[in-house]
Amino acid sequence: MSQPVRGRKVPLRKCVVSQERLEKKELLRVVKTKENTFFVDVTGKANGRGAYVKKDKTIILKAQKGKLLNKVFDAVVPDSIYEELLQTL
Repeated sequence: MSQPVRGRKVPLRKCVVSQERLEKKELLRVVKTKENTFFVDVTGKANGRGAYVKKDKTIILKAQKGKLLNKVFDAVVPDSIYEELLQTL
């Protein structure tokens, strides 16, 4: 008898807005570098402190309205980051 094939464990990440645990492909990553610059990381592998936001327009707008990324990073995140998140959808 052969052993059943086990699939690889899919890593889950938590959305900072909805607090849902989702697969990385369902989320967008925002990165803060040591130089206090911010950018949307489409590869999901860039160096820096990362925060995940669900790929959902209402979730991104909720994050922008409540300035949630400011709280996560303890820094002022420019509005252009939220606009870039919306464009990435």
